[in-house]
Amino acid sequence: MFKSVLLYKVLTVVGCMLLMFIPIKQLINIVHEREEYQEQVIDQVADSTSREQRVLGPVIVIPYALTSTEINNGERHSITKEYFSYELPQQLNIDGEPQVEIRKVGLYQTQIYHSDLRFSANFKKVDTRQLVSGDNVKLSVGKPYLVVMLSDARGIRQISSLKANATEIAFEPGVQGDQQGQGMHADIPLELLTDGALKIDFTFKMSGSRSLEVVPLGRTTEMTLRSNWPHPSFLGRFLPDTHSITAKGFSASWHSSWYANNLNHEYQVAGEQIPFNNIPAFRVGLVEPVDHYQLTERSIKYAILFIGLTFGAFFMFEMLTMLRLHPMQYILVGAALSMFYFILLAFAERIGFTLAYLIASLSCSALIGFYLSAVLQGWIRGVLFSIGLLVLYGVLYMLLHSEDNSLMLGSVLLFSILAIIMSLTRRFDWHRVTSTSSPQKQSQEHETPSSDENGAQEENVSRKSFRLWK
Repeated sequence: MFKSVLLYKVLTVVGCMLLMFIPIKQLINIVHEREEYQEQVIDQVADSTSREQRVLGPVIVIPYALTSTEINNGERHSITKEYFSYELPQQLNIDGEPQVEIRKVGLYQTQIYHSDLRFSANFKKVDTRQLVSGDNVKLSVGKPYLVVMLSDARGIRQISSLKANATEIAFEPGVQGDQQGQGMHADIPLELLTDGALKIDFTFKMSGSRSLEVVPLGRTTEMTLRSNWPHPSFLGRFLPDTHSITAKGFSASWHSSWYANNLNHEYQVAGEQIPFNNIPAFRVGLVEPVDHYQLTERSIKYAILFIGLTFGAFFMFEMLTMLRLHPMQYILVGAALSMFYFILLAFAERIGFTLAYLIASLSCSALIGFYLSAVLQGWIRGVLFSIGLLVLYGVLYMLLHSEDNSLMLGSVLLFSILAIIMSLTRRFDWHRVTSTSSPQKQSQEHETPSSDENGAQEENVSRKSFRLWK
């Protein structure tokens, strides 16, 4: 069985393809290392400025204590328990304008933003009598305060005074009381809450990186953002009701209510701590328009297909002509195909993915074409192989930039290749190729003794036998 010429050639080609897994595996490891370096740079920039921001507020916190009397073994005991009541806005409006800047460290870059956030909210009148449940219970109300929480307080650059009805109150750092988290607070006179509805307004300047989240605390919450960044991501728990994206930036508007996020229940069971991370939020992310590491890694996944198609073309060329290729020639061409991805990764970090892809594809196609012009004994054959490679690189580029249509494009490509192979081999005599004798021996069997003047005719017969056509 192993004397079959076809079987030997197939095993050789497959072995060369498996050998190409070594540089491809190394390529994937290099891409992952570069991605880790990029994440380290992003973390360094975030450590130097501020991280992704999540904003929660405004919430009015009313600390109070209930003192009850119990009789135990004939003795009267007073028991005091402390509680917190959370008042959420009836109507909350948020308006912001995050302006994005690019920060570069070496080859890598990330986005940070500076934003003015304007808050206006309406709170209903507070009836402290509702805080008491049961008879013979004494109520003691502490000093209420308004809280605005952030995930990274370093991003607070400037804050205006709180305008509560006609009263202006200064904000203080920290979230006050036993609350865990970062942010700011402002003390609210109790009479402002108990005399009637309360309207507040304030503005603060903040900075962050990569994303901005705002928790919709109001019974009805509306938020509008306008930015100069043209590549936003709105994926999250709430999609914007309306949005517009242009080359100059984006604008988006959200709307939500307690019915959508069950906020009122969340705060009724909150206890002493304001729930910060578990509440759904409006979110906008600042994404890179082209992640060349992701695109490079996706392109490497097609490397085996590229190498297989190229080796398959060589194999078909051997079957259809008298020319024979050495396994080392397969390996050298495979190495040149692997170099495409090294060049792509190295240049994409400096000049962008598209231009790097163009340079890598032209360089490797030219090198392989130059080499095959000698190997295949004809510059036309080398040029045709180069053109074929460029076509494949063009198809791969479309696959990388059209993720939604990649399956369809890939299916069309594979079907076209299969159709070409079947068309070229439709008259091929596979029985003769798979015989145990070599093509040279088969050609000798067709030779007959002849004189010198018949040598040219015998050589022509030998070549016809060597082509193995039916």
